[in-house]
Amino acid sequence: MSVNYGPKRIVVGAHYGIRDWLVQRATAVLMALFTIVLLARVLLSSGPIGYDTWAGAFAPQWMKFLTFGVIISLIWHAWVGVRDVWMDYVPAAGLRLVLNIFTIVWLVGCAGWAFQVLWRL
Repeated sequence: MSVNYGPKRIVVGAHYGIRDWLVQRATAVLMALFTIVLLARVLLSSGPIGYDTWAGAFAPQWMKFLTFGVIISLIWHAWVGVRDVWMDYVPAAGLRLVLNIFTIVWLVGCAGWAFQVLWRL
């Protein structure tokens, strides 16, 4: 008889529950910190808040890299969440596969578009 609890239990499945939980929390913290930095940068600037203020906030190269890192974090955060929704609420494996592929293509497209916007390619 096998033990189904404790350290000797038989664990099956994909084994990514805790990793994805940590990724969700870490990316959320990173995005929150970025929001605080961005708001401080914009609100502490002199003059009215307009296009020039926003463009000036993203003009330095370090801010572009930081922004792209946050966009990658947002995409990873979205992927984990949407994938979990597909796994939990779409019982048909074929449809779930199609939805996962669509989600990946959409998120990669969003990352490419963000890269173009940040670096004006």
